[in-house]
Amino acid sequence: MHFYNLIKNLAENQKLQIYVNMDGVIASYDIGKPYDFANKRPLKTNINTLKKINELKNTELFILSICKKDNQIKEKNDWLDVNAPFFKKENRNIISKESHPNLASKDLKLNYLKSLNTDKQIILIDDDNEIIKTIKDNAKNVILYQDSELVD
Repeated sequence: MHFYNLIKNLAENQKLQIYVNMDGVIASYDIGKPYDFANKRPLKTNINTLKKINELKNTELFILSICKKDNQIKEKNDWLDVNAPFFKKENRNIISKESHPNLASKDLKLNYLKSLNTDKQIILIDDDNEIIKTIKDNAKNVILYQDSELVD
C-alpha cells in the first residue's frame, strides 16, 4: 500500500508515465535457469499493486523490458496477455538485444527513455542496479524505484 499511496500522491499534481521492467519485477527471474518466459512465475503481489495503480487518474503504465532474441518478444507479450493484461498492447516496449547487438540492456533502456518526448513525469521500476545507476546518472528527469518498493 505504501507504493500505491506514493504514486497516488504524485499523480495528484501531474500526469505520470510508469515504465515497468518484467524480469524480476512482475515475473520471477532465476539467473541459473534457461530462458523460458512462458513458464515464468507471476509475482502476484507486484502485479496486483500495479493493477491498482493502473486505475488511478493521471497514470499510464508501460512495459520496458529487454530480451535476448527477437522471438522472445512474442513470449513476453503472451505472458502479459495471461498474467497482466491491463498493460495495453500499445504500451508494451520489449526490445531485443538480437536487433541491437552492440548495446547492453542499460544502454537500450537509457536510449529508449531519453527518446521520449513527453511533458509527463517518467517513472521507471526496475530490479537491475546497473540499469538504475545508468538511468540515475544520465536521465535526471526520470524518477527511479527499485522493485522492492512494490512490496509492503
